[in-house]
Amino acid sequence: MTKKLKNISIFGTSSDAGKSTITFVIAKILQDLGYKVTPFKAQNVSNNAKVADDGSEMAQAQHFQAEVLGIPTSYHQNPILLKSGRGNSANLIVNGKVVADKDVREYFKDIDTLKPYVVEAFSFLDKKFDCIIAEGAGSPVELNLMDKDLSNIFVASAFHTKIILVADIEKGGVFASIWGVYNLLPKELRDNIIGVIVNKFRGDLTLFDEGIRIIEEDFGIPVLGVLPYLPLNLGFEDSASLKNFIQNKPHYTQKIAIINYPTMSNYNDFEPLICDDTIMVEFITSNISLDSFDLVILPGSKLVIADLQWLKLSGLFETIQKRKENNGEILGICGGFEMMFENISDENMIENPTPTVEKGFGFIDDNIIFQKEKILKYSTYQLFSKTQKGFEIHNGVSLKYPLFYELGNIKGTFVHGIFDDEKFEIYKKETISNFVETMKQKIDIKRILKYVL
Repeated sequence: MTKKLKNISIFGTSSDAGKSTITFVIAKILQDLGYKVTPFKAQNVSNNAKVADDGSEMAQAQHFQAEVLGIPTSYHQNPILLKSGRGNSANLIVNGKVVADKDVREYFKDIDTLKPYVVEAFSFLDKKFDCIIAEGAGSPVELNLMDKDLSNIFVASAFHTKIILVADIEKGGVFASIWGVYNLLPKELRDNIIGVIVNKFRGDLTLFDEGIRIIEEDFGIPVLGVLPYLPLNLGFEDSASLKNFIQNKPHYTQKIAIINYPTMSNYNDFEPLICDDTIMVEFITSNISLDSFDLVILPGSKLVIADLQWLKLSGLFETIQKRKENNGEILGICGGFEMMFENISDENMIENPTPTVEKGFGFIDDNIIFQKEKILKYSTYQLFSKTQKGFEIHNGVSLKYPLFYELGNIKGTFVHGIFDDEKFEIYKKETISNFVETMKQKIDIKRILKYVL
């Protein structure tokens, strides 16, 4: 029988420091030592969401972390999710269900009403697992927001978690960021800091030996590891992480364009393509010629009508229409699928402040109606003449084509995950295993255990 560990918070000294990655790496190392471990993030702000095993909606990052550990996914691992909405509003999802569209100022004003949900979820997991690895958000010392911070300050204070700082050396200013975050934290949280992990180091790690001495001796903060910069190309959490993907494919045989509109969502649909050496992926943000691409994909969207209007303003709408006329292949996924219909009707004001009807591409002979109840479903589907596991997460519905459409050069579906297959699952498993093993060699796990046992 394993011993209960103290729970751990992962604080970044900046945004995109690598908190999500370090969370699953440390969780997996502890799991391999025989402990029952789960990821947790009190509040995530991301348009990248998935349907959990319990049928709820949760952030992609926590879903991926749980998937790495091979444990069931649930809203308990991410009780609060914010998805960007129109203007200054955000789609507020609590315990896996949409509860409201909130103005950001109103959200912060009502933050105390959300704390019980965080406490309930954390407490539920605490009874089931030996250790919770609680990922923070952004920087924990945004001084004007510290009293409204659910993921860093609130969790660490309410549950007395031990804290690991993660600093991104690639951004520059690593010493200032470590020193600044450490000294701006409340004293009771400083006292719970185990140490710092320096992340994304390029080149010979011994070149940072003097840096380690400075942090440990001059700052008085233990260094738990210096981790090499190692692209993963998996588990993209947001647009910032999406920009970090790397392709080195000198012998690719297929070129795919993905239309990157302002509120594109569910980037993870394309991880199998990015990881395939035979496919070159390009994200398109302006009106360029699409003639050189074998396939153009209209991806998911958080604000379908707004992104459709952006396509029209940018000129890409007309370019894509011409591609259809020239028999070029086009695939739509979820929001992109909805754009392919004749009209999109939002009479219930799901995405828009007033009842709105927007003309779509007209590739599919039906209309999309936004209904109030969001469809959340994980299943095995029959799509495009094959059996496919995937999930649905959408308000728009088509009476004529409720799941997918295929005719000539036009294909589309509401289902996410359509590129996932056995080959990708094997690749993902091997890549994650190798990634964790590499990081494991650089992390002082014995030192961490000394503080959490």
